[in-house]
Amino acid sequence: MIPIKVVGASTGTKKPAADISEAAGVAAKYLQGGALNLTALPPLSLYIHFPWCVRKCPYCDFNSHEPKEGEAFPEQEYLDAVRADLEQALPLIWGRKIYTIFIGGGTPSLMSAAGLDRLLSDMRTLLPLDSDCEITMEANPGTFEAEKFKSYRASGVNRLSIGIQSFNARHLKALGRIHDDGEARRAVEIALDNFDNFNLDLMYALPSQTLEEARADVETAMGFKPPHLSLYHLTMEPNTLFAKYPPALPDDDASADMQDMIAELTAANGYHQYEISAYAKEGHRARHNLNYWEFGDYLGIGAGAHSKLSFPHRILRQARYKQPKAYMEQVKLGAPVQEEYEIQREDMGFEFMLNTLRLHGGFDPNLFSERTGLSINAIDKQLNAAEAKGLLYRDYKIIKPTALGQRFLNDLQEMFLKG
Repeated sequence: MIPIKVVGASTGTKKPAADISEAAGVAAKYLQGGALNLTALPPLSLYIHFPWCVRKCPYCDFNSHEPKEGEAFPEQEYLDAVRADLEQALPLIWGRKIYTIFIGGGTPSLMSAAGLDRLLSDMRTLLPLDSDCEITMEANPGTFEAEKFKSYRASGVNRLSIGIQSFNARHLKALGRIHDDGEARRAVEIALDNFDNFNLDLMYALPSQTLEEARADVETAMGFKPPHLSLYHLTMEPNTLFAKYPPALPDDDASADMQDMIAELTAANGYHQYEISAYAKEGHRARHNLNYWEFGDYLGIGAGAHSKLSFPHRILRQARYKQPKAYMEQVKLGAPVQEEYEIQREDMGFEFMLNTLRLHGGFDPNLFSERTGLSINAIDKQLNAAEAKGLLYRDYKIIKPTALGQRFLNDLQEMFLKG
């Protein structure tokens, strides 16, 4: 991948576009001839990042920051920056409808009801939203207030993603969560009162967790009858406290037993696994995440947000400045994007398969050419090799990982890296 130089992005010397026509001129370069030939642009989603948390969890490698002691986060200044950032990005997505919005973090549920209402009002003012737009907000049980969540719903949030992680007080403490098991249950009850579409996030293979404890968490979650469950294996990510001071974790055999238990319990209770960590009742798949996994487009706004945007002859990736203060300063300079590059033809197969191989049911081979502008023959050698190893099944209708491929997904994905 050869990065495109973003003038002034690292020095802060880039001047803002004088008017919208100048901004449109910047976008016009992406419409010039290039290496690809996309016959249609994929669906477009919007991701908005809220970068603050009450406390950083020891396993978390997301772009989240604790406010300094005694200081509140600058909600209004940040929302001003988010709106200005979006206004500057509009020429890149002219005429395209937004099908899903995801407000992630950090802990977006720290936002005031008025702040969230202002944010969604800005989105509706600036963007053409699909009439059935899915608007998801991440929420931490330690921040749940019934009246505030009623206001969130009234403002337009129609789906919650609740970071429960566990219903076990000991495990919540080990994970550094700010809520306890009672608050976890209360959060779900508030969600049930206000939302008919929500997701519960749980983690397994936690420090010193037994199979019985993991089962109790999943059974407790399913007792609330959530439309969607996300069940993640705890991993030791670089640059986290857990990476520096690793806790005692279940071994591979124990975590494999937990995965088998999850597959059995979810299936028995009417949850369909459609992605490596995602289980949904009929009609309740997470449309925003599904767009990622199908190599759709997304515009990322906010500190550290990433974008993937398609044009007729190229696909562009962007990353914004991560530190909230630097991000807000760069927005004022008209240069919030820190890194920007085109996905090269030789990397396209890996980029596509990295996402689509997460899909439990696989994908139609025609989707490859539709989303990459390349023939499926471009990855024929890797497909043959993966099939020969028993990691992949394919015919003219479907390409999907086998049960073995799902268990060794990283190895399967790596087979599509350029040699």
